[in-house]
Amino acid sequence: MLDYSQEAERYDASRGGEPRAAAAAEGVLGLVPDDARRLLDLACGTGIVTRRLAAARDGLRVTGVDLTDAMVRRAAARVPGAVVRADARRLPFPDGTFDAVTSVWLLHLLPGPAAVRAVVAECARVLRPGGVYVTTVDKAAGHNVGSDIDAVLAARPRSRAVDEAAA
Repeated sequence: MLDYSQEAERYDASRGGEPRAAAAAEGVLGLVPDDARRLLDLACGTGIVTRRLAAARDGLRVTGVDLTDAMVRRAAARVPGAVVRADARRLPFPDGTFDAVTSVWLLHLLPGPAAVRAVVAECARVLRPGGVYVTTVDKAAGHNVGSDIDAVLAARPRSRAVDEAAA
C-alpha cells in the first residue's frame, strides 16, 4: 500500500489535480439530496474535493475525516475547522449526526471484507435515518486505462479487490 504520509505533498498532482477534483465533487453532489445539511467526507485525503463540496451549496456543512496526519494537515488548510483525524472503523461522531456520508475510493484500500463491513457499518451508524451513503466500488475496473495511477501500480503485484460490486 502507498504511504500516504509521503504521498500527501504530490498526491493531488499525481491524481488529476483540480479538474479531477471538480468532476468528483460534481459526481458526488449529484447523488446527495439538495436538502442535506451535514455531510461527512470520509477518507478526504488532501481535502481537494472536500473544499469543493463545502463551497458548492449554501447551508451544507461538510466535515472531512482522514487517517493520515499529512493528509489531514493539507485538508485542514483547505477546509479550516472542518477536518478530523480518525479511523473510519471508529468514527468520533454520535449516531445519526450526518444527512449524507461519502467515501470515494476508500473501500479498495481496506485490508479485507471485515474492514469493509466495519467502515460501512460506521457510515450507517453516523447517518440519520433516511440519510444517504455515497461510495465507489470496483476501483480495479478503472485501472489500465492509461491513467497516472496505472504507472504507480505497475510494479505492484495484482491482488483481489475487496471493493468488488458483488461484495
